[in-house]
Amino acid sequence: MTSRNILWSLSKKISNLSFSITMFLLIACVSILGTTIEQDKSIDYYKLNYPENMSFLFNWKNITALGLNHLYSNYWFFFILGLFFLSLILCTFSTQLPVLKQARRWKFLYNKSSIEKMTCNDSSSSTSFINFIYLLNLKNYYVFQKGKAIYAYKGILGRIAPIFVHFSIIITLTGSVIGLSTGFFAQEIVPIGESFHIQNLIKSGYLSVAPADILGKVNDFYISYNKDQSVKQFFSDLSILDHYGQLIYKNKISVNHPLKFKGITFYQTDWKVNALRIQLGDNYNIEQPLSELVFKSNNNKSWVCNLKLSKKYQISILISNLDNSIMFYNELGVLINQTQYGVRNVIYGVPVIVKDLMTSTGLQIKRDPGVSIAYLGFFILMVSILLSYISYSQIWANCVDGRLYFSGNTNRAFLSFENEIMKIYKRYIDLMMVT
Repeated sequence: MTSRNILWSLSKKISNLSFSITMFLLIACVSILGTTIEQDKSIDYYKLNYPENMSFLFNWKNITALGLNHLYSNYWFFFILGLFFLSLILCTFSTQLPVLKQARRWKFLYNKSSIEKMTCNDSSSSTSFINFIYLLNLKNYYVFQKGKAIYAYKGILGRIAPIFVHFSIIITLTGSVIGLSTGFFAQEIVPIGESFHIQNLIKSGYLSVAPADILGKVNDFYISYNKDQSVKQFFSDLSILDHYGQLIYKNKISVNHPLKFKGITFYQTDWKVNALRIQLGDNYNIEQPLSELVFKSNNNKSWVCNLKLSKKYQISILISNLDNSIMFYNELGVLINQTQYGVRNVIYGVPVIVKDLMTSTGLQIKRDPGVSIAYLGFFILMVSILLSYISYSQIWANCVDGRLYFSGNTNRAFLSFENEIMKIYKRYIDLMMVT
């Protein structure tokens, strides 16, 4: 057997619909496995949650050896996608498009035996092609006549639907592969007023490159509260700068309202209170780290730090929210003063000024060049689903021995089609009686 014959035989097997369905089910099973096993975690995580004695197959050694810990970027997963992609393309051009071409051909039947083989058929002693064609046109059929035979069809879009399904899956897979291979996912915790580059990559594709020319700056961060003092929303004021520090783009982001710039999306995900800038006396400045307190009753957060003023006195500073309210407590937990940022306070004879609250904003930075292509594929898939409900109907008629024979066929909604044929027949008889 020559290499050409081998290639032809292999392409026929790959283009088979059963092979495509098998690949689709295999991708579905792999995706279920990827959902079950947590992806892109550290090796210690898998050792802890999937120990060797837990399962013969799904232990941490097998998971890491088979690449199940980063399944969607694994080479064999891309190979399965490639086979499915190739199968759909070959099936589309070798099967679906020829079927569509065949559906558009005029298929005239010249003898009554061919028509009587159809499930839905009838005949009339009155022969008038003009009236019959007129009635078919009223029902939106495309009608063709050749001699004493008529062929009509409608709903060709219903035959296009499977082709649209194939193309939509191909486009969706293309977008997914582009996103997996060229996209990246990064997280940054940036203090207020500081600049940052995209460098803390959590996940990236084989061909992805983090842009070195993107310089961001966090100008401000603030929180809005509900009436019960729970966090309602938090905001970051971001700027995109060039290499010279000149402003290119600026926007305020919040949860579900990201900043988009040159295909890169900046999401607001988290925030953190770091420390207090405190001035003691006239010129002694310190940065005092804060500890977080979480109240289980309403999940509200507060922050506290201890500050030693002298060998004899120590105070605690409590920040209950970010609305410019600061409270000082003594060692017994008694409130001794409530103040604001930048206000001079004298506590146990020591001047204390809380100058600023140092906070950081959590940013999730993502680039997925294939997401718009994948969305286009999903849109075409939805359109193809709607088109698939359109019935492809055909009607044949011929005149034999002074009698009109006609029949029809459809690929779905047969009862409705049979009812339509009966209406056409009755209307045709009425027209012939009038004429």
